[in-house]
Amino acid sequence: MRHFGHIAPAAREGLFFQEPCEFGADSPAGMLSAALGATLYSPATRPRLADDVIKQAGRGVVSMVLCLEDSIDDSEVVGAEENLVRQFADLDARGSEVPLLFIRVREPGQMVDLVSRLGPSVRLLSGFVLPKFTEERGVPFMEALANAEKTCGQRLFAMPVLESPELLHLETRREALRGISRTVNKYRERILALRLGVTDFCSAYGLRRAPDMTAYDVQIVSAVIADVVNVLGRADGTGFTITGPVWEYFRLQERMFKPQLRRSPFLEGRAEELRTALIEHDLDGLLREIELDRANGLLGKTCIHPSHVAPVHALSVVSHEEFSDAQDILRPERGGGGVMRSAYTNKMNEVKPHRAWAERTLQRAEVFGVAREDVGFVELLAAGLAE
Repeated sequence: MRHFGHIAPAAREGLFFQEPCEFGADSPAGMLSAALGATLYSPATRPRLADDVIKQAGRGVVSMVLCLEDSIDDSEVVGAEENLVRQFADLDARGSEVPLLFIRVREPGQMVDLVSRLGPSVRLLSGFVLPKFTEERGVPFMEALANAEKTCGQRLFAMPVLESPELLHLETRREALRGISRTVNKYRERILALRLGVTDFCSAYGLRRAPDMTAYDVQIVSAVIADVVNVLGRADGTGFTITGPVWEYFRLQERMFKPQLRRSPFLEGRAEELRTALIEHDLDGLLREIELDRANGLLGKTCIHPSHVAPVHALSVVSHEEFSDAQDILRPERGGGGVMRSAYTNKMNEVKPHRAWAERTLQRAEVFGVAREDVGFVELLAAGLAE
């Protein structure tokens, strides 16, 4: 699979200076963690889940989470597990290309049980999402994951969700982060990414951000994100990929603030129509939050609605300017450091301080591609929405 692989090769060639690479479930963990993109969640109770998975793959989704936890009622768990087993068998029989598939479980014992029940179709499973991850809860989860790997004989990844009250509350946050750090470092080779459960953070204080607001406008949430990145997202080789929080979809309602989406990139062709549609669906706030995610060290995003996928992927593509800067910074002859004017002549690139940024940018360029010099977000979004 590849990002933007659902659009025609000729269209990709017109959009990309460097096309996104191909990857699969057996690709290196570092590549997969960067390639997750918009990870689409779906309740495991959906009766036509196999159809949904194939449909979303055809629309450009490369990672999905099939949820047995908060998205379903407690009374539905047994039926949802049975449904998952049936739907995986259906997908396996069809032989179609599917996204990276993860199951969000409630308890450690579910993992070994599920891989046993999935039988041959377990080959389609890439791993598990582990809720409310702390050191106390995380160690049993990771031990169960190791047992699940032995049971099915294949590599399985974990994506812990950081959403517990201990992490949110100021008096317990430092020790909670230390414990999480100890746990994920102990099982580093099995940790694909860390996910942020911002909805649970807001819930602890009875908050819910409006579509005009991003997670970073909610100061309690923003503070937790900053501390998580501080401890677990460092660029010195000890950090992990941390994904952006879910964007809660709201239907159109009265706006208190002016739309955040600038008009200037939308002045040609049908672009103004696209801008209007984005604002009507309250996605201009999503676009701003995606940019803030990356500015704060996050990569990829949890999504609960298919309409969020294309914007996340369009804004994940590396611009030609970013690519040019990153290449200049990482040239072998620059190994000793120094400062030089960028090829775009609009900024100074300082080799040593910007090196980690450049390395991450080229990693993103590998999996999401590099846009042509005259291609921007609007063109990428329009292409991503094509079916």
